[in-house]
Amino acid sequence: MEQSLVTEICPTTTQKWIAEGATLVDVREKEEVEKLRFVAPKILYIPLSEFEDYFQELPKDEKLVIVCETGSRSLRAAGFLINHGYENVVNMKHGLKRWVERGFEISGDPNVVLGNEDDSCCSSSGCC
Repeated sequence: MEQSLVTEICPTTTQKWIAEGATLVDVREKEEVEKLRFVAPKILYIPLSEFEDYFQELPKDEKLVIVCETGSRSLRAAGFLINHGYENVVNMKHGLKRWVERGFEISGDPNVVLGNEDDSCCSSSGCC
């Protein structure tokens, strides 16, 4: 099977795709999604662990932006879709972490992806 390269877009460009009707496809696991969610008009959840069993449910005639926490799992899923005949697929590089950093709408605790610096052993002493 011939390999195709996956186009990657940033969260800002993803916002433009969303405005044009694209669907976000979140491949994070259920426990991750419960803690922090993307907010977008059209979003589907198919955990990467179940992706091969359910990817056929994704529409081939719509633009799809594949997303996860950092962009690595979604890159694999996007490549999988392209190699299975999907043409309007991109990966959102840097994932939910960059989405949160850019201030785009979420539901849940942003510290899930940003980390909480108060957890550091040195945060209160200023030694770092």
